[in-house]
Amino acid sequence: MAKIIQTSTKQCLLICLDIISKAKYMRSLYCGEVNESHIGQEITLCGWVNKRRDLGAVIFLDLRDREGLVQVVYDPDLPEVIKKANTLRNEFCVQITGKVRARPEGQVNKGMKTGGIEVLGLELTILNKSAPLPLDSNQVNSEELRLKYRYLDLRRVEMTERLRFRAKVTSAVRSSLESQGFLDIETPILTAATPEGARDYLVPSRTHKGQFFALPQSPQLFKQLLMMSGMERYYQIVKCFRDEDLRADRQPEFTQIDIETSFMSSDQVMEVTEKMIRELFQTMLDVDLGEFPRMAYSEAMTRFGSDKPDLRNPLELIDVADILKDVEFKVFSGPANDEKGRVAVICLPQGAAKFSRKGLDELTKFVGIYGAKGMPWLKVNDIDAALATGIEGLQSPILKFLSSDEAITLLKRTNAKTGDIIFFGADQYNVVTESLGALRLKLGEDLDLLQGEWKPLWVVDFPMFEEVDGHMHAIHHPFTAPTNLTAEQLEANPVGALSDAYDMVLNGCELGGGSVRIHNQDMQAAVFRILGISDEEAEEKFGFLLEALQYGAPPHAGLAFGLDRLVMLMTGASSIRDVMAFPKTNTAACPLTNAPGKANPEQLKELGIATLAVEKKDVEQA
Repeated sequence: MAKIIQTSTKQCLLICLDIISKAKYMRSLYCGEVNESHIGQEITLCGWVNKRRDLGAVIFLDLRDREGLVQVVYDPDLPEVIKKANTLRNEFCVQITGKVRARPEGQVNKGMKTGGIEVLGLELTILNKSAPLPLDSNQVNSEELRLKYRYLDLRRVEMTERLRFRAKVTSAVRSSLESQGFLDIETPILTAATPEGARDYLVPSRTHKGQFFALPQSPQLFKQLLMMSGMERYYQIVKCFRDEDLRADRQPEFTQIDIETSFMSSDQVMEVTEKMIRELFQTMLDVDLGEFPRMAYSEAMTRFGSDKPDLRNPLELIDVADILKDVEFKVFSGPANDEKGRVAVICLPQGAAKFSRKGLDELTKFVGIYGAKGMPWLKVNDIDAALATGIEGLQSPILKFLSSDEAITLLKRTNAKTGDIIFFGADQYNVVTESLGALRLKLGEDLDLLQGEWKPLWVVDFPMFEEVDGHMHAIHHPFTAPTNLTAEQLEANPVGALSDAYDMVLNGCELGGGSVRIHNQDMQAAVFRILGISDEEAEEKFGFLLEALQYGAPPHAGLAFGLDRLVMLMTGASSIRDVMAFPKTNTAACPLTNAPGKANPEQLKELGIATLAVEKKDVEQA
């Protein structure tokens, strides 16, 4: 009996192998993979007609799939096939069988991956026809239209390449982190509110009427709990949700590369994550980022007016309050003598001739967006005359307020040269820093001043808190630990405390940020008191985390990268929407699915929810 069963099993296996060997797959390889090694071979391809060209009796097709394009040629020797090829239009979905041959001398397309070969079409199957497209490939389509027909927009070679690139990035990230002992662990999507500062997306509960889950703004609390569980090294490529005002680099749902470690210092976390990013750029772009410099938050704000400075831009903010504190011009002397004020300048090399009065007025209007009440300027027409006299060789509406010594000292501090222009900012510290920081970026972009392709750095030594209207707020989140302070020292001087936090910055864009977390109850309680969070509120919001701190919580630290932002930078896209498959608009809507939409009344009844009709005029007033 056993022998019969054994014989039957062998026969079945042989039959299966024979079927597999005779099976005809829909394609033998991808369009973008055809190359000179396939010359003389008969192949089968599937894809979309990207472009069709008729040259007399010969028809040329550019056939496209996710891996690229290949040229297919149909000639009159096969009249039935060319007759069918003559019916093809753009975006028809087809299967072709043909023989690979080298392109004739002089017709090689070096700008195309498959430009050295072409496929002589022998068979043609139209899998599906296409209606005229609502998107016009010959013009720039509106973003609204592109998102409504996103499945068509994604067929564009540029978009396909970006999504393929994104997939390779996530694969490389996983490989790098797992080689360093990190575990991929999932955390809940339906959870309680998380402390990231944005509005939560709420999900009503059917089983607990009148109560709500929150979609996670980040896995922050759960990844800390995983460290308390002894997982030691966790990572996750995870969706996060924040109901906040949107910009080019913001989306209501986005993806983080989320990382947490136990028994590691901030230096070690930065070392591990820097290694990952350097390996990623080396693998994906063949770019060596080198060692990342470190810069204190205070230095970044002082020199560049930003906590995420673009080091490709050579312009810097220069403080001049000490030079101008005694001038009669109150616009300067007021902030110069105010401990909360700032007077600073930007010296633009060879910028004097680039700005007419109208251009200067436009720059003044620009800095006004950031609260600046004006923007005095000074043109250096002759530096030698200016250094000799302090007056001659200079042009400015404020020159009458400066003494010769003050003007000369100012020119020396800025290292001004003939043809330079100096822009002034004088106001409250934050106004000057933000407005001149924005002006620096604008001048760098508009005047093409950027130097080098990639300039990474770590920004460290952030203030622990900021004071707004007499109340303290955490710069990162309330679980960030201070640097080398006891709980008592922190409470004694919270304004002067620095947090053990770090941001990775690349080309003026924050790639990721993190910190060492608080792991003892006394410190956590002190931070809550400073933030004005009562014991009752703390227990309500974070009770489970505070309880976990009682049971031998280890020192831990972590960091989260914005995957969408990272891919945007690496691909040169202008918005994260161009590296996401199905993003939302800047109003957090989905034109493709018409989401959000009205809920089913029966569902609302089950949830114990009633909706209110809002008049259009009420919405406009709001």
